[in-house]
Amino acid sequence: MDIKVKMPSTVVSIEVAVGDAVTKGQSLAVVEAMKMKNNTPSPVDGTVKSISASVGERLKPGAVLMVVE
Repeated sequence: MDIKVKMPSTVVSIEVAVGDAVTKGQSLAVVEAMKMKNNTPSPVDGTVKSISASVGERLKPGAVLMVVE
């Protein structure tokens, strides 16, 4: 499942690594949008397959942050 940002955002932190097992609701990353920091929770139980962004990177709406399967 692609984890995407919904609005223009800057990646503040990545809380997981590729290969990590995650549970539904677990924090995957923190992004900042409109001067507010937002937690990005996992929508499913699974494993982090890839991370497409890095800390400090600016993302456009719909950009894939990471993939969890």
